[in-house]
Amino acid sequence: MRRRDPASADNCMESLVLHNTVKTARGEKRLSQGELADMVGVSRQTISSIENNQFCPSARLALLLCVALEKQFEELFYF
Repeated sequence: MRRRDPASADNCMESLVLHNTVKTARGEKRLSQGELADMVGVSRQTISSIENNQFCPSARLALLLCVALEKQFEELFYF
């Protein structure tokens, strides 16, 4: 049986951080963080945390952001 190296699992997880272009897309639509937050049902602080990669949105929230910003998932989120 092969043993898994925990360090390699950590490296894999670090490379799978979901990045985003929400701030850029929000700017293109001339929306404030508060306005976007209201559109998708979260706080302004949540939008700020997403934009700064401090919070990874749920699949549902990511979809709502795509709809609100009129973008495909691949246009807003990437690894």
